[in-house]
Amino acid sequence: MRLTKFLSSTLFSLLAALSATSIPATAHPTTTVSDAADSAPIPFIIWHGLGDNYANDWLLELGDLIQALHPGSFVYNIRLDEDPSSDRTATFLGNLTTQLASVCADLATHPILSAAPAVNALGFSQGGQFLRGYVERCNAPPVRRLVTFGAQHNGIAEFERCGDGDWICKGAMGLLHWNTWSGFVQGRVVPAQYYRETNNETGLGSDAYLENSNWLADVNNERAEKNETYKANLASLEKFVMYVFENDTTVIPKESGWFAEVNTDTGNVTALRDRKMYKEDWLGLRELDEKDGLAFRTVPGGHMHLNDTILKKSLLEDFGVKRSSSYESAEPERDSDIQNVLGDWEL
Repeated sequence: MRLTKFLSSTLFSLLAALSATSIPATAHPTTTVSDAADSAPIPFIIWHGLGDNYANDWLLELGDLIQALHPGSFVYNIRLDEDPSSDRTATFLGNLTTQLASVCADLATHPILSAAPAVNALGFSQGGQFLRGYVERCNAPPVRRLVTFGAQHNGIAEFERCGDGDWICKGAMGLLHWNTWSGFVQGRVVPAQYYRETNNETGLGSDAYLENSNWLADVNNERAEKNETYKANLASLEKFVMYVFENDTTVIPKESGWFAEVNTDTGNVTALRDRKMYKEDWLGLRELDEKDGLAFRTVPGGHMHLNDTILKKSLLEDFGVKRSSSYESAEPERDSDIQNVLGDWEL
């Protein structure tokens, strides 16, 4: 009881210091990917997931792998703060609208990225839908190919456990359970902003979700007034590849990574191509699919159980990267350091 009171008091004090001002989303006009030669190295941007930070060893390892497979590519790990600890905290607490605006400004003014004709984007877990949000709302520099692993593109229906002793996570999740649709929670708890409640009779978002969601209902173009810039920007991608982990029990439902709708009463799954959002093309996904730009893939194992084999295959196939003739791996295939860094709760 004392711990609960302490946690609540500490977290509410922290959140109370945050600005309560709501900043509307602004979508920038479509930016077209240039016709630069495919062989020319273009930068990679990477967005990590919940509970991680941009300076983690596995991300540095991944950057080395990208540069080995695609010599000359600049790799940039997106961050919300230069301090790794603060960057991690921002994966739990913050307003996604303002966070994304900050990332957009950072990339648009970066001396290397801003001068690039295009970038490739790689998103892990919640970083996947955040990168998609970047494409829709900003896309400057424009993304050529977007690949997401274990993302929650159609939101989450349940909230997973936190690691032992992770009080920031536990506090954020406690607030989320307390009053998901309040303006206070929607403006401050990151996972609450991609939580999705459905009307199982219609298969559409519930009234509470559509009225109060700070982020997901907007970037998924689910409200009556559609944002045509979101649609145009997403359809401008050359390729959008979505990976789902076969045994994922962290992302609920795991099919969210493919924009699928899952009836929480019956468990029935409605694939993206059978959904109203695809048939009416709210996001440009149908247009992208019709030009063979949409790919649905699976990887074995639980959430974020990645290894070097999977990562290399994705980097070579999904990004159209040719293996460098000088690249020879003398090491046997092994698990990446991801699992040494992330817990099963990571989103």
